[in-house]
Amino acid sequence: MTDAVNGAADAAGTGTTDAVRRHDPAVKGFASDNYAGVHPEVLAAVALANGGHQTAYGDDVYTEALQEVFRRHFGPAAEAWPVFNGTGANVVALRAMTAHWEAVVCAESAHIHTDEGGAPERTAGLKLLPVATPDGKLTPELIDRQAWGFGDEHRAQPRVVSITQTTELGTLYTPEEVRAICEHAHGLGMLVHLDGARAANAAAALDVPLRAFTTDAGVDVMSFGGTKAGLMFGEAVVVLDPGAVRGLRYLRKSAMQLASKMRFVSVQFEALLAGDLWLRNARNANAMALRLAEAVRDIPGVEIPRPVQANAVFAVLPRDVTERLQKRFRFYTWNEATGEVRWMTAFDTTEADVDAFAAAVAEEIAFPV
Repeated sequence: MTDAVNGAADAAGTGTTDAVRRHDPAVKGFASDNYAGVHPEVLAAVALANGGHQTAYGDDVYTEALQEVFRRHFGPAAEAWPVFNGTGANVVALRAMTAHWEAVVCAESAHIHTDEGGAPERTAGLKLLPVATPDGKLTPELIDRQAWGFGDEHRAQPRVVSITQTTELGTLYTPEEVRAICEHAHGLGMLVHLDGARAANAAAALDVPLRAFTTDAGVDVMSFGGTKAGLMFGEAVVVLDPGAVRGLRYLRKSAMQLASKMRFVSVQFEALLAGDLWLRNARNANAMALRLAEAVRDIPGVEIPRPVQANAVFAVLPRDVTERLQKRFRFYTWNEATGEVRWMTAFDTTEADVDAFAAAVAEEIAFPV
């Protein structure tokens, strides 16, 4: 039994455990910020909340205290509803914002359209109206390609515009761009949802408060990401305009997103947001992405086709190079047809991790065919 496992067991008050470490913690990849572990300060917070009994299902002192933490970031009307995961946060939020005959306008590349197994449509019972975008970002003009047919009984009624910050293509909305979208959507009688799985990375990259591109820009409801920011598990539906949702308390339960021991979700968010941990984590991830892009940009045979604005790096490599490199490091192929791959950095990515990966890219590019 390792000292680390013994220490964790002692902290839990048992003094023993049968658990063994089954991976090498020194091995890191560039597939997703979801691959990273839990930030030590978050783990410490979970241990702090452990022991004794607290009321279940969110009526605990940690979830109560969390509301004030979120309000400091998003304003006095904000209300946070912790859930298990990002898909659950999006489904619960969109269900609360729409009726069964209503629809959501989103980018064709949006996570709710491409990576959630149809959950928004199957579980929330709504229609997605995707729009092709060059960079993953919607604009008022692009929204109008799907925001039409109001009052037409033959068409699902456009009700919500959903944007993603940062987008699936690694791009950022400025606060001004979000404000323009919100003003346009509200003018059409629509609401705005923001999928903020990487909202912390966006705020760090833009050097603005979290509320700059949410509350202050006119967003009605957002899904706030915790897992990618260093939590063990947990996301939150954050209601910025109470009038934009209905039945959220009941929908969270019916969507199987109501945690019984919610204190362990809430205390993680408190550790993340009460101080500057969210910002430190995001800044590191963003900085490591920039370092990686610069380290490989001039390697012959490597193309960086998209701007690096947060913690995602997209690159085009020869197929054989990708295949060899993936045997050494985990990362995903983004587009099989073009050879584009995606590299993600995380809160725990180090300069040494980046430099080792960049060196491996150079080695595989130079490998004799």
